[in-house]
Amino acid sequence: MRAPLSRRRFLGFAAAGLSTATLSGTARAQTAVQTPPKPSAPDEFSVTAPVSIEVNARPLPSFDTRDRSRVRFGSLEYRSGLILTSRFRGFGGLSGLRLDKKGERFIAISDKGSWFTGRIVYKGREMTGLDDVEASPMLGPDGKPITARGWFDTESIALDGSLVYVGLERVNQVLRFDFAKGFTRAPGEVVPLPPAARKLPFNKGIEALVVVPKGLALAGTLIAISERGLDAGGNIIGFLVGGKTQGQFGVRRTENFDVSDAVLLPSGDLLLLERKFSMLGGIGIRIRRIALASVAPGAVIDGPVIFNADLGDEIDNMEGIDAHVTEEGDTVLTLVSDDNFSMIQRNLLMQFTLVE
Repeated sequence: MRAPLSRRRFLGFAAAGLSTATLSGTARAQTAVQTPPKPSAPDEFSVTAPVSIEVNARPLPSFDTRDRSRVRFGSLEYRSGLILTSRFRGFGGLSGLRLDKKGERFIAISDKGSWFTGRIVYKGREMTGLDDVEASPMLGPDGKPITARGWFDTESIALDGSLVYVGLERVNQVLRFDFAKGFTRAPGEVVPLPPAARKLPFNKGIEALVVVPKGLALAGTLIAISERGLDAGGNIIGFLVGGKTQGQFGVRRTENFDVSDAVLLPSGDLLLLERKFSMLGGIGIRIRRIALASVAPGAVIDGPVIFNADLGDEIDNMEGIDAHVTEEGDTVLTLVSDDNFSMIQRNLLMQFTLVE
């Protein structure tokens, strides 16, 4: 059930971007905005150039379709949500996103090997639309779109200052892009992964990426977690890549949930966004909170569930999560869904306050 939704349209004509600050070896928060070159015509991608696109946004005034007045869901409090659509044929399949410190500028990825950048527009604490939106193809080491070599299924994203890491699920690769060298036109370079990562299941590979920032345990480490690559104990396989501590760990799998994304809170706790699907039960999502200190080679990590939702709520194929802190001190979680370019699914953008 869905309530009638009003329609608001937001045009994106200006160039937009995120941090391009030069980095040291450890993670650093994004601090600057780069203006990409003038976009080409919005009908299709050129070889490398971004295009300016229009994204329409319809508000979701409530999250629970059974009780529109309800705002509290476990440890989360609903703030606002949007249904996103666009006449640009390449828009959709949103598998992950990362925001700036203010929760405004974003980098998002499509599972068809595309970048989307832009700005979330707010009225008070509520999202009202997207502006300055640009789309561009993700480029491989040869400077050509990665789709030209049969690479797509770009499912996970992590930021390390101007460095952007993207996980490709089916080929079990991770690419690193330096946005200081051309923004979304920067070519990706392959990040060496443990041999076991190449053996992950064809469609259940790397699904979540997190770079641990300076000042926390595992600083400088890329945490990569599979969707449903299982070890001998039935635990979801994850890897610690780079940094001083490398190796494989497990995520305890329960109730048939698979991993779809992860994010680090300012406190250092790791949030895992998980989902499950069955023909009888439909879709379910949840968020688990895990102490970063528990993540180590050989460990099997677990933590309490802080949020649950099902088809009685305004959810879809939720695949991305990020966190930022407002000027008022609220920790806000932003979730995004992948519509699989299907007419019966939706691109949702939602925000919740984490109630500690």
